[in-house]
Amino acid sequence: MTDLNIARIRSQDNLLAGVDAFVQSFPDMRSMVDALPEIPLRSRTPGFEGLAEIITAQQVSKASASAIFQRTKMLIDPFTPSALLEGGNDPLIEAGQSRAKQVALIGLAEAIVEQGLDLEGLCDLAVDDAIARLTALKGIGPWSAEVYLLFCAGHTDIFPAGDVALQHVVGEICGLPNKPDTKLTRFLAEKWAPLRSIAARIFYAHYALTRRKSAI
Repeated sequence: MTDLNIARIRSQDNLLAGVDAFVQSFPDMRSMVDALPEIPLRSRTPGFEGLAEIITAQQVSKASASAIFQRTKMLIDPFTPSALLEGGNDPLIEAGQSRAKQVALIGLAEAIVEQGLDLEGLCDLAVDDAIARLTALKGIGPWSAEVYLLFCAGHTDIFPAGDVALQHVVGEICGLPNKPDTKLTRFLAEKWAPLRSIAARIFYAHYALTRRKSAI
């Protein structure tokens, strides 16, 4: 197995090095990679805004999530945990955040302001520890935690198995008649360790290309 030899995927150079290591380790994936016009980095700044955007994106299209999040930031300005708590539910409702996401966003802001949650520092924890701390927060499940560690922390071996786009691509690669569920997707994705973050980015790009839609 090729050693990725980078601590975080935070630049296009990091990503390109990771993709090169991936196709060397998994040569059967080279044709998929070669067919892609690009593999977006999709890096986000760690912290409150990054995780809030991910919470907003749960179970909605990319376009809808972007519109809702932009309205949320416009109505809560500056977009900080303290300002969100001061505004309460009303700006979140006006922005179009669902009730569940209102609870999650307020809970996240409370954890930062009242309990000293350090989302930037959390990025340096071991993956399992970081996921445990994130999923202990109200309304944050494994998908949100894993996407945060993938795109905000830049961890190299994260695979959000609950993501529908990734499930479709894993099912396609493995020749399954139907989209696998989260448990099976997670099991099947183990074959791409320790480069599962690279696999996820490749699969998102493949899904976007073949389905003609933005994947996350």
